[in-house]
Amino acid sequence: MGQPILQKPAAPVEGYDDPQVLQLIRDMEATVSYMNCSGLAAPQVFVPLRVVIFRVLTTTNNPAYELTPEYDPEGVPWTVMINPTLTPLSDQITTGWESCLSLPGLMGRVSRYHSIEYRYLNKDGQEEKRQAHGFHARVVQHECDHLDGVLYPTKIEDMKDFGFKDEILRSLF
Repeated sequence: MGQPILQKPAAPVEGYDDPQVLQLIRDMEATVSYMNCSGLAAPQVFVPLRVVIFRVLTTTNNPAYELTPEYDPEGVPWTVMINPTLTPLSDQITTGWESCLSLPGLMGRVSRYHSIEYRYLNKDGQEEKRQAHGFHARVVQHECDHLDGVLYPTKIEDMKDFGFKDEILRSLF
């Protein structure tokens, strides 16, 4: 499913200030801005490095967000993560709808940890640590899965919860 690069683990970034890494980040920022999406991982733009950019909007006209009741109303600004790591904060799992730029037109229900802690280097090479819950945690886990060669459909427990986005949204609204 998807391009072969999406099914392979990405390599760690050795130097955050490498000109090619900085250009990759600028290109990813332009892509997510143009596509108006929640996040993007470097393998999605055919670069096998552990780099992610994401955000959580405070409001949106995307009805899929309404299907995730734990959506974060405070939002999260654009965040660049280099070599991120995740740790679950509890065993609580929630299920929510997801889609992906790498699998256009599709959507599925995926179970993920409700609360996580994540660590990463920011684009200035500084280590940061955050906790995330609900939709924020879901976005981070989804994007970091790309760094491990995992696409969300492989996490869907019941294939009745996977299909064309337009059809699913029509049936739910």
